[in-house]
Amino acid sequence: MRKTKSFERYSLGILIIGGAGFIGLNLAEQLLAAGRAVTILDRAPPPRSARDAFAALPGGLIVETGDIADHAHLSTLIACHRDGVIYGAAITAGPQREARDASTILAVNLGGLVATLEAAREAGVRRVINLSSAAAWGAAGTRHARLIEDETPEDPRALYPITKFAGERFCARLAGLWGADIRSVRLSGVFGPWEYDTGLRDTLSPQWQILKALDAGDHAILPRAGHRDWLYARDAARAVIALLDAPKLTHDLYNIAPGAPTALLDWGRMAAKALGLPETRCRLAQAGETATIDLHMPRDRAPMDITRLVADTGFAPAFDDAASVADLLAWRAAIAAGAAPEERE
Repeated sequence: MRKTKSFERYSLGILIIGGAGFIGLNLAEQLLAAGRAVTILDRAPPPRSARDAFAALPGGLIVETGDIADHAHLSTLIACHRDGVIYGAAITAGPQREARDASTILAVNLGGLVATLEAAREAGVRRVINLSSAAAWGAAGTRHARLIEDETPEDPRALYPITKFAGERFCARLAGLWGADIRSVRLSGVFGPWEYDTGLRDTLSPQWQILKALDAGDHAILPRAGHRDWLYARDAARAVIALLDAPKLTHDLYNIAPGAPTALLDWGRMAAKALGLPETRCRLAQAGETATIDLHMPRDRAPMDITRLVADTGFAPAFDDAASVADLLAWRAAIAAGAAPEERE
């Protein structure tokens, strides 16, 4: 472990807890590309490809490995990053992990968050961003035409959405009690660069699954077209950073999504064509056929409203289906060649 003095020159930097994961790496990359100082805290370091790519960026990066259950270590790091803390540590658990390891899910998804908030208050951190999920809508996500913060009632039932929803409520309550700047964001279905199997996500994105199937020479077979507001990871990171940096925010909770749904089937067919394969390599399951792509839920969730996000940050997504296919395949090719491309302007 580095000593506290290692962080002195990054006292105005950003700490990303859970930063070696999918979303954390996209956040770190954009912050570093902007010349900012970033510290990543996670139980394991980022993959070598990420460390090599980030070393070429103008910002300064420190990687800290540790357990968020080590509250003394956590507090020390937070005290050295008063400009901003992003909490992204989470276990995205399926039913089997829920049944065998509920206490760990609770400790990471909620216990680590509360410890972070307490340490941030003690250190006087300017703003904390809690990365929550559209999963917090739970079963309500399929009962409404559009999901609006603080208007559409939530109905989380599995442990991951329950803990995410509870985390949002903890953030809002403690922000009110302490007069602290703590914001939660609900991320829509995210996919894109730096997604890899960390062991903390029981199912990776459908887009990742589609590309894996196509790479293996298999058909990507979907149970349905998959209409959802799929969110490209670079757009997700832009929105989170915009909220982190905004001079004034007017809400505790923000949806982060592209604003309109698209069909996963269309995205998969675009990807197949871009790889030089027949579009039909990504298709719907026929009668009696078992789908090979897990869409994570039995029915499609309604799109999330982003009116308040746009009003407070001016956010607009930069990647539609075609742009995300092109960017993701270019990124994959560059990683395979040993160097990640710079993010598209």
